[in-house]
Amino acid sequence: MRVLIAGVGNVLRGDDGFGIEVLQRLQREPPAEGVQFFESGIAGISLVQELMDGYDALVIIDALDRGAEPGRVFVLQPDQASLSTKRMQNESTDLHQADPEAVLQMAHAMKVLPERIWIVGCQAVGCDDLGAPLSEAVANAVPTAVQRVREIVAGLTSERICHAAT
Repeated sequence: MRVLIAGVGNVLRGDDGFGIEVLQRLQREPPAEGVQFFESGIAGISLVQELMDGYDALVIIDALDRGAEPGRVFVLQPDQASLSTKRMQNESTDLHQADPEAVLQMAHAMKVLPERIWIVGCQAVGCDDLGAPLSEAVANAVPTAVQRVREIVAGLTSERICHAAT
């Protein structure tokens, strides 16, 4: 099983650097077998290109705005069926700075999107302050997000072991 863990965001814009910070913490330990780390920054097209190498699962880590309390961590599983029925909302989407939904839609349209997808995100406080560090609430959420990603990978690893045993 090949798993891609992708950190998304801009470390120069406050909480937008959340995905990159979580990815860097995960990279401090050797990855599980079959796990690849990828820092896409804000370049959505680079993530689509990486997916062309073929993966069984994708975990995207990113700052989100879901109207929740700052620092809340979400684990979302996008629905493949909804991706196939949605059209790109804006024909001129800039995939160099695309949000995860646009990237997933493009990867789905190109038939390179893995079957299993998670987004591990954190409710941001601010993503527009040039040069700002992560807010306190978002910085405090980084260890929780790291743990959620590890749990996802552990679940995939145990599935692989169970399938190999049968």
